[in-house]
Amino acid sequence: MPVEDISPSDSYEALRTDPDAMLVDVRTDAEWNFVGIPDLSATGKQPVLIPWQVYPSMGVNGAFVEHLRRAGATPLSKLHFLCRSGARSLAAAQAAQAAGFPNAYNVADGFEGPVDAEGHRGTTAGWKAESLPWRQR
Repeated sequence: MPVEDISPSDSYEALRTDPDAMLVDVRTDAEWNFVGIPDLSATGKQPVLIPWQVYPSMGVNGAFVEHLRRAGATPLSKLHFLCRSGARSLAAAQAAQAAGFPNAYNVADGFEGPVDAEGHRGTTAGWKAESLPWRQR
């Protein structure tokens, strides 16, 4: 079954209301440290930080599924995958589905979304552009 795209706002609402919902941020350590991470404190949750690709080589994280399991994900979990713009998170969600996690969603446009006319991210679409809570790490 194809991975469903979900808007950042709908994802945040699911995280707020569904105890089985988890946000899995699949960006790199550098992105978490320098760009910021979603702030889920109002939901009583924390984002699960598991890189899909390992910086600086950007090779796929071979232990990704094992890290999901260690983070408490089960086949009943509703896993919302987030990256910078929605591409890596889609690949991670597809891998999660293939590994037995059927409820995998791709947060459309990711944390920062596409670049705008001036070459900046975070202004037109994505978690930041939808004014959802986030913080510097």
